[in-house]
Amino acid sequence: MTRSRLIPVALLAAVAAGSIGAWVSVTVRRRIARPSTVASTPAASSATAAPGRKIKARLYYVSTDGTKLTGVDREVSYAEGAAAQAQEIVSAQLTAVPAPLVSAIPPATTLRALYLNEKGAAFVDLSKDVSTSHPGGSQNELLTIYSIVDALTANLPAITSVQLLVDGKEVDTLAGHIDLRKPLQKNLGIIAP
Repeated sequence: MTRSRLIPVALLAAVAAGSIGAWVSVTVRRRIARPSTVASTPAASSATAAPGRKIKARLYYVSTDGTKLTGVDREVSYAEGAAAQAQEIVSAQLTAVPAPLVSAIPPATTLRALYLNEKGAAFVDLSKDVSTSHPGGSQNELLTIYSIVDALTANLPAITSVQLLVDGKEVDTLAGHIDLRKPLQKNLGIIAP
C-alpha cells in the first residue's frame, strides 16, 4: 500500500476507534445512571400502599434559624416493600406543610420515580422544578438535598445512600454547589438538636 493511501486508512481507523470509545463511554454512563437490578416504583402508582394504613416517619424541614433541618414525626401511608415505602416517604416530604414548618424543597417539585438497588442505594428521580425553582445558595441546596436523603436513610434501614436525579438524568448539582454525581449517605450533622 502506498503512503498516500496509508494516511487516509489510518485516519479512518482513528475516527472509528474514537466513535467506538465514545459509544462505550455513553453506554457505561447510562448503565451507571440506570441501576441494572433494581426494584422500581413508578411515582404515579400507589398500588402497593395499603388503603388507610399509616406509619410514623420522621420528615425533615428547615429549622427556625434557617441553618439546619429539624425532624418532625408525621403520619405517612404504609406500603409493602422498601422501594414502595420510600416512595411514600418522599411523596410526604414533598407535600405542602402547615406553618410554622417550612419545606426546604421547592413547592412545585414532584417525584417522577424511585429505584432501589441491591446495595441499598435509592435513586430518587425528581421533576426539574427542584432545580429550576430552587432559591440557590449552598446552605439552601444542602438543606434541600438532605431533607430527602435523611428522610429515607433515617426511616428505612434498607436504604444506605440516596442519589438524586432530575428529570430522569444524573446531574452534577441542584443549584451549583453540592456534588450529586454519586449517592449520598445520611448526614446527622445537619440536623438541629
